[in-house]
Amino acid sequence: MATRSQIVMCGADAESSAPATRCLDESGFRVIALDDAAGVKQWVARNATDLVIVDLQGDASDPTQVIRHLRENTEAGIIALSAGPSSIDRIVALEAGADDCLSKPFEPRELLARVRAVMRRQADVDRVRNDVLRYVSHIVKFGDCDLDIGQRRLLSADGTEVSVSAMEFALLKIFAENPNRPLHRDELSLRTHGRRWSPLDRSLDICISRLRRKVERNPAKPQVILTVRGVGYRFQSVG
Repeated sequence: MATRSQIVMCGADAESSAPATRCLDESGFRVIALDDAAGVKQWVARNATDLVIVDLQGDASDPTQVIRHLRENTEAGIIALSAGPSSIDRIVALEAGADDCLSKPFEPRELLARVRAVMRRQADVDRVRNDVLRYVSHIVKFGDCDLDIGQRRLLSADGTEVSVSAMEFALLKIFAENPNRPLHRDELSLRTHGRRWSPLDRSLDICISRLRRKVERNPAKPQVILTVRGVGYRFQSVG
């Protein structure tokens, strides 16, 4: 069963919160109603919270301070509720860090649509951030060595950096991106030299031999960078 996204509603009056809570609950969200800033801070510090709805005219003391605290200390989305059409409250809330601001009275389904929009944006940001972190910190095992793609380093089993040339790193990166896949010499040559492979050109094979001396336990009997007869080479991943 999928975990329900958690929404905290801070300081909202009963007239606004009851229909909004019902609509959100029926749409698959879990809504927690809290009255004051201290309660919100304690809750989000202890519980996974996807989004917080802050009523700027509710019971919470200094709601803009609540918004600032949330923005500085959590990844939760934030929607502010203002009392009317005046732009002042909206500007203050947005400058404090709210992702969106909705004027009361409002239709519960409009709040639902805004909640979903903010959470989609949060998901997109999280996805990009995770992709970046995954790439920057991407470590690939080559035998007993670790290839740190983000740092462009090859580390031995004891953490000592192993010197690799630009071409050697390029080859390791290509292998890391294509584990267990036979790679033709033409493809490797094009991606490292910008030209097709020629049987008379030994530079690729020489580079592979140098890499084997660095990552293989026994370079004469390679187990990491394998020769594929009539094709090229294959990186045998252990992952």
